[in-house]
Amino acid sequence: MELQQIGLQHPAAHLVRDIRNNRTGIPRRLFVAEGLFENNLVLDTGVSVETFLWCPAAAYSDEAKKRAAELAERARHAYQISEKTLARLGERPNPDGLVSIARLPDWEPDSFAFGDDALVLVTDALEIPGNLGTLLRTLDACGADCLVMTNRRTRMTHPKVLRSSQGMSIKVPSLGFDEVGDAIKWLKRNRFRVYIADTDDSTHYRTLNYGGRTALVVGSERFGVSQPWYDAGFQRVGIPMLGSADSLNVSVSASVLLYEARAHKNGW
Repeated sequence: MELQQIGLQHPAAHLVRDIRNNRTGIPRRLFVAEGLFENNLVLDTGVSVETFLWCPAAAYSDEAKKRAAELAERARHAYQISEKTLARLGERPNPDGLVSIARLPDWEPDSFAFGDDALVLVTDALEIPGNLGTLLRTLDACGADCLVMTNRRTRMTHPKVLRSSQGMSIKVPSLGFDEVGDAIKWLKRNRFRVYIADTDDSTHYRTLNYGGRTALVVGSERFGVSQPWYDAGFQRVGIPMLGSADSLNVSVSASVLLYEARAHKNGW
């Protein structure tokens, strides 16, 4: 491929670093995919590729060269970079010369058609990108329908979300609501039975009725679920704490609840 050579001062290189550093003012839903695994997901899911950066000197496989041609054809802009530039832009060793700036899909609340046994996770004020990424990976693994976010504290395009989700942030549908009340109305309109994860005044998670459409709400790492969810009168679900600790990591507790719901729905 004959591509224009650019360096670290080019706007495309600046944008990669801005996204990596989670800076404000980044165009909506842009993320950076690096290496074969992440760029294969970009190609397989058909997401929009804004810019592709190709370093042929760092390509260690024939597959990388093949994917580079496909990405260059898909991208709105494609450039060549040196190994030195790649080393400054990349985060992982041996990324096979592939760096893309792509755009997450836009999912709209009214576009979903849920089955009778739909399973949804709601994250309320989740703060740590690694936890969000882990939950997206779990949602994919247990066949959940989508993620719903309220009181958002971290961006879906944060580099740690993509990395910790193993790329599932591209594949798992996600919705964000600016107001908790709007999310509650949407869940009620779609006939979801909603459970709030909380150890206080809760029902044992093994004894709940997970039939029909189920939504599980988990809260922030520091403060838990916000008050509007409780004001809506939803039932609480708890996981027994048998030691000295009074809570589990949010991604662990959500995973336990999601798989319990899936086991009931699938008759495991």
